Amino acid sequence: MLGPSGGALPLASLNHISIVCRSVERSLDFYHNVLGFLPVRRPESFDFGGAWLFNYGIGIHLLQSEDPENMPPKREINPKDNHISFQCESLALVEKKLREMGIPYIQRRVEEGGIYVDQMFFHDPDGFMIEICNCENLPVISLSGELIMACKRVSPIHQQQQQQQMAQYLPQAIHVKEKSCA
Repeated sequence: MLGPSGGALPLASLNHISIVCRSVERSLDFYHNVLGFLPVRRPESFDFGGAWLFNYGIGIHLLQSEDPENMPPKREINPKDNHISFQCESLALVEKKLREMGIPYIQRRVEEGGIYVDQMFFHDPDGFMIEICNCENLPVISLSGELIMACKRVSPIHQQQQQQQMAQYLPQAIHVKEKSCA
């Protein structure tokens, strides 16, 4: 399918992903304390609950479910399910931290032409799957065989900056729409 002028949309980069949650506060805690995302300001004009976070060059927008009790239950961890993937410096350190936090995970290894990619999969509080990998080991090659790029890392926001800004912005990061009982 091509537009009137032909070709793909003129996109620049991935901006954010949105995740519907049972509890914005619980998910905010997970994405901040487990994955290292920094809560950032969210437009106050929104008339629904949510929170925004940012790190690693992308945003995560948490949206409060309008019917949290009827959200689908968590399923077993399945690497073939919808997920977002993050690269890391040390899978051994990620595994150690997941164990310390009591977060269940599974591991997989992919081999392609003598190149190995190790992966870890786990869920956020609502069952959305997260992958942590050393995917930069596998070059991105077009179907015609040309190297498109090697995966690159975006520098994370430093922990000290996060702690300073967290104290300043956290009250403004969460906007929960209160339901009227009238």
